Formats: sequence, structure tokens, C-alpha cells
Amino acid sequence: ALFIDSTRKGSIVLRANSIGSTSASSVPNTDDEDSDYHQEPYKDSYKDRRRRAHTQAEQKRREAIKKGYDDLQAIVPTCEQQDFSIGSQKLSKAIVLQKTIDYIQFLHKEKKKQEEEVSTLRKDVMALKIMKVNYEQIVKAHQDNPSEGKDQVSDEVKFNVFQGIMDSLFQSFNASISVTNFQELSACVFSWIEEHCKPQTLRDIVIGVLHQLKSQLY
Repeated sequence: ALFIDSTRKGSIVLRANSIGSTSASSVPNTDDEDSDYHQEPYKDSYKDRRRRAHTQAEQKRREAIKKGYDDLQAIVPTCEQQDFSIGSQKLSKAIVLQKTIDYIQFLHKEKKKQEEEVSTLRKDVMALKIMKVNYEQIVKAHQDNPSEGKDQVSDEVKFNVFQGIMDSLFQSFNASISVTNFQELSACVFSWIEEHCKPQTLRDIVIGVLHQLKSQLY
């Protein structure tokens, strides 16, 4: 009886397992469906993230460009808002760029002009330094030999002699040469030199000036 009972129970278990396996094989795979179900929303969310990232990058780029134009309009003095009867209207990007280009070209010209002025001033400084050295040498020579300067002509008399000679030459220059244009100047200057700057003529001019300043010389 025990053997028959255990055998019957074993057959019941086998039939139950076979029924379970058969029913399990007939049921569709829900795990695969769940994975497929979740995969499609994942793809959509990835596309959405890419779209949002692209939109944010484009927005940042536009904001950077706008900030650049605003900075240009604030920095460039000529980029000022124009007031109309209807209110204040902002300059267009094309006008901002053109005014910026014009202002940069203006700054380049000003820089070149300042560089030329600096170069001229440097030359003047160099000339003054040379004159300073020469005067220091003259002063030192007078200090070393104070007796030698007693019989020398004063600087004022020297200047008067020079001024008299130059005035006489300028009178003949002004009467003989036309300075209307460079062509007339170049055509007349050599003839003036040959006629009024000959050694004998210059000698006569110097003698005449010395006679006029005779009271200052002696």
C-alpha cells in the first residue's frame, strides 16, 4: 500500500511538472517585451537630449554674438544710439561693424601721426643734446682760461652781425625768387645763388654790416 501510494504521488508530480512546462512554453517572453518596450522611449529621450543640447549651444552662440556687438557699440565712440521722433532705435549689426572698422582705421592713422611726432621730438632732443655738449665745452674752456675771453666779441654782437647778413640776403632772395610753386622756386634759386651769393658779393655784404655795427665792435 505504501509503495502504491508513493508511486501514485510521483506520477501526479511528473504530470504537474509536464503541465507547468507546457504552459510555461506557451506563455510569451514578457522580459523581452519589457526590454523592447523600454528601449524605444530611451531612443526618443536620447534624441531629445541631443536636440536640447544643440538648441542650448545655438542659444549660447547667439548670446555670445549679441554680447560682442553690444560691447563694440559700448566701446566705439561713434556707435551711439540714434534718437528719432518715435524713440531710440538700436544700430544694426552692419552699421556697428562699419563704424568699428572706420574707428580702427582712424586709430591707425592717429598712431602713425603720433609715431612721426615722437620721431621728430627725438631728433629735436638729439640736436639739443649736441648743442648742450658744445656749450658745456665752451663754458669749460672759458672757465679753464678766463683771460682769453676778455677780448672776444659778445654773443649779442655776433647775433647782430649774423642777423644783418641774413637780412641782406633775404631781401635779394625775396626780390629775385618766386615761391608760388616748386617749379618756379627750383628755376630761380640757382640763378639767385650765382648772382647774389658770389664770394665778392658776400664780402661786400659782410663789410657793410660790420660798418653798421662798428660802434658795437669797438
